[in-house]
Amino acid sequence: MASFEEEYKKQEPVVRTLSFIALIGKRVMVKGHENFVKKGPNILVGNHIGSFKDIATLMKIVPRPIFFTANKMIFSKDEFNFLIRKHAQRHLKNFGLFLDLILNPIKSTFVNYISSTMGKVGMIPVDMYGGKTLAIQQCQNHLKEGRAIVALQGRGRVEKREPNPYVRYFRRGVSIISYNLQQEGISVPVTPLAIFGTHFPFLVPTKVRVNVGEPMYIRDHLSNNFSETIERFRIAQEERVKRLLREIIHL
Repeated sequence: MASFEEEYKKQEPVVRTLSFIALIGKRVMVKGHENFVKKGPNILVGNHIGSFKDIATLMKIVPRPIFFTANKMIFSKDEFNFLIRKHAQRHLKNFGLFLDLILNPIKSTFVNYISSTMGKVGMIPVDMYGGKTLAIQQCQNHLKEGRAIVALQGRGRVEKREPNPYVRYFRRGVSIISYNLQQEGISVPVTPLAIFGTHFPFLVPTKVRVNVGEPMYIRDHLSNNFSETIERFRIAQEERVKRLLREIIHL
């Protein structure tokens, strides 16, 4: 059986093409590119406001193979179809449903490829409405193999009712993974990044700005209490991403 890296290499040209299509009309600009961790275990954590466009952006700019935690619905052709239709209607109302209909042949090819390929290239299925224990273990296994994983925080859209519509409340998963591996003697750099511009609809021309911060380590936030350590690091990640976003949002 081929390794994830071998499968990734095999599928990379198609992944790059799909990323290009997803970002048609978008110009991607990166600040802090030198802060990417180019080898060894790494977690990239950031805001999630542009659905598949966030994934395409990171596929385009990160200088190494990356593995995403992803909604497990994307691994099913029927559920992925439903997800795309729901997002199209949410963002574009009735026009979104019309666009979904006329682009159906292209969309079907895209959906079939993605749903059948994601597991092969190391995508990590997460039950958005259930427990995260299995996903955490899978992430830890990838990191122990020296891989980079992406854990975007949010629902893939701007949350207008949130105090900060562009940066949703960060979950504890990245902190727990970092803590568990630190206990095993593996210090994992967590790379914070902020994304702005992917929330504009598909095909709408705009600039996509990404600000990449210096790596963070849970060892700098340790206390004698597990829950306090996790909360400290969770807050630190969220606040860092908010600062990174403020640096680019008015450029």
